[in-house]
Amino acid sequence: DLERDLSMPGPATDGRHPLPGDVRLSQLFSQWSLTPARWLLVYDAADGAYAARAWWLATRAGHALTRVIDGGFRAWKDAGHPVEKGQPAAAAAQETQVVNVALDRSAVIGADALSAAIEASAVLLIDARTSVRFRGESEPIDAVAGHVPGALNRPYADNLAQGVFKSPQALREEFSDLLEGVSPDRVVHMCGSGVTACHNLLAMDIAGLAGSRLFAPSWSGWTADASRDIAFGGANPITPAL
Repeated sequence: DLERDLSMPGPATDGRHPLPGDVRLSQLFSQWSLTPARWLLVYDAADGAYAARAWWLATRAGHALTRVIDGGFRAWKDAGHPVEKGQPAAAAAQETQVVNVALDRSAVIGADALSAAIEASAVLLIDARTSVRFRGESEPIDAVAGHVPGALNRPYADNLAQGVFKSPQALREEFSDLLEGVSPDRVVHMCGSGVTACHNLLAMDIAGLAGSRLFAPSWSGWTADASRDIAFGGANPITPAL
C-alpha cells in the first residue's frame, strides 16, 4: 500500500509521500520474512509506478533479489496465469524472521543539496510528471504549478509501449539522447511526490544506465518552501559539466 508501506507521514517539505524510515522498512521485511535469500517480486494493477517505488525502496535497502513483473496484474492475467481472491493468511509467528535493513541515503538528495547542485551545473534533473503539469499548464494534485528551474521533462509513461517497458536498447537510446553524455550518477529524478520518478529510475536501470539519485520530496516538497524558485513552460536546462 502506497500510504501504509511505501511512504510514511512527514513534514510538508518531505513531500506528499515521504520515504519510509529504516524502522518501518525493517518491519516490512520482517513481516514478509524477506531474508537476502528470498526473491521479492512486485507488481501493481496500473502502469508499474507503484511497483517501481517498491523496487527502488527494496533495492536501495540492499535487497538485490528484487524484480518487477513487467506489465503488472493485467499482463499476468492476459498470460493465463492463476489468480486468487481474499486476504492471504498471515504467516505464523514461528515462520517470520527478524530482518533489519537501512536505506542507502547516498541514493537520495535533499532540496538544499539539489538547489546547490543545479546552481553549480553539477546535476541533470529529470521530472517524470506529464508534460502539461511540468509546463505548469495544469496542476490537478499539488497546490502550485510549474517545475524546478533547470529540470528536463521525461514523462514516465514514455518508458512503456502497450503497457510494458520498452526494450533495453530503446530505453538506452532515448535516455542517452536526453542525457547528452551526462553520466547516470550525475542524474537526479523527481516527479510530484517521489513515486513515479522511480519508474524513470527503473527504466534507466533496465537500459543499463544505473546509478542516478532520487529527489524524494519532489515537486510537492519543493513547493512547500515558498522561497524556492519556480519555472514555467518548456525546459531551460543548465547543462552539467561532464
